[in-house]
Amino acid sequence: METDPTCAVAHGDAPAPPETRTLVAVFASPVADYLLRYGRDLGYRTTLVEPERGRVSNDEDASTTVLPHLPAHLDGDTDVIVTDHHRPELGVFLRDALALDVRWVGIMGNPRHAGPHVAALRDLGVPDDDIARVHRPIGLNIGSRTPPEIAIATLAGLIADRNAKPGGFEF
Repeated sequence: METDPTCAVAHGDAPAPPETRTLVAVFASPVADYLLRYGRDLGYRTTLVEPERGRVSNDEDASTTVLPHLPAHLDGDTDVIVTDHHRPELGVFLRDALALDVRWVGIMGNPRHAGPHVAALRDLGVPDDDIARVHRPIGLNIGSRTPPEIAIATLAGLIADRNAKPGGFEF
């Protein structure tokens, strides 16, 4: 009987194929902490972008790349998530992410409220077609409320999107 290679990986009998995915969390926040932690467990290369160095915890600094700005070399295997919609510089970071060849760009926020990123991007002259590329809300709708739940919902949504699956319990 032939063994399913996917099953062998799931049971720990074979190594997972090497990943080239990159996860960039913009702005240090409790959600960013969990995104980066769980993202590393999922095989992502992780980067935290935080222009205010004093906001970065020792845990983040020790376990992930921390930069003051988005690196120019990000590619189509990169997912960028802005984790704080209250920061005044969110428009600049989103504009810069949209200008790169990244796979996915999203910003946290409650879908029942207008996203502040729309006005911020329009003020910077970003075309509506590019603004529409910003995903909000982020993640699967599992009723997440806490930072770890939001991170899990977000990462599950990214995995589903990468695999062209709807998420949920339908296969």
